[in-house]
Amino acid sequence: MGILDGIVEWIAEQVMNILDLITTSVLGALGCSMDTFIRYFPAADMLYQVFVALAIGLIMLNWVWQLFKNYFIGAGIEAEDPIKLSLRSFMFIFLVFYAKDIVNLLLGIAGTPYSWILTENLPPVQFGIFNSVLTVILGVCANGGVALISLILLLILAWNYIKLLFEAAERYILLGVLVYTAPVAFATGSSQATGNIFKSWCRMLGGQFFLLLMNAWCLRLFTSMVGTFIANPLSL
Repeated sequence: MGILDGIVEWIAEQVMNILDLITTSVLGALGCSMDTFIRYFPAADMLYQVFVALAIGLIMLNWVWQLFKNYFIGAGIEAEDPIKLSLRSFMFIFLVFYAKDIVNLLLGIAGTPYSWILTENLPPVQFGIFNSVLTVILGVCANGGVALISLILLLILAWNYIKLLFEAAERYILLGVLVYTAPVAFATGSSQATGNIFKSWCRMLGGQFFLLLMNAWCLRLFTSMVGTFIANPLSL
């Protein structure tokens, strides 16, 4: 069974190398800071002012339209109160101008527990050491069948870890999209007719913060598992 053991050991080593590569590439893009997002998508920052201008235009257009509808209230057409509409429109124009500052404040608040999770004193993900321990375990297997079972379990573990990494990266990119389109989302809050869209955006932004934190938490759980396995491979 020496040939089979050698093949299993080689495949396990390649799997660990792939995990090392993906971990190095993806983990750098995680976080509640938009620095990495801007590095990979610089057009988002350059086009931000376009969304600001678009948001102000939408607010002004909605303000004029809702005021115009007041002339036809007697015909049964519903319209918002002009005073409340004007106050709400000017308030959301102010929010649009400072949308970046508001979102950055939220990023800072959400980034605090995120940094706590990532800076905890847990063992780092060292797949090279993990592979060495795994090779020793595979080397003392009673037969090739046990080695194959160990390899299958390793592949399942690696696949789920890769999916978790890419899901975390996807959450980060979606968060960046929500952040840099925030002015348009604020514009939808200037009218009662589109207020539900603004509320949905707020819920989506909060949900992305929470899911990003949960992804980081799960990654740290995996890190602690690997570290414990490396430190005490025979106790598991």
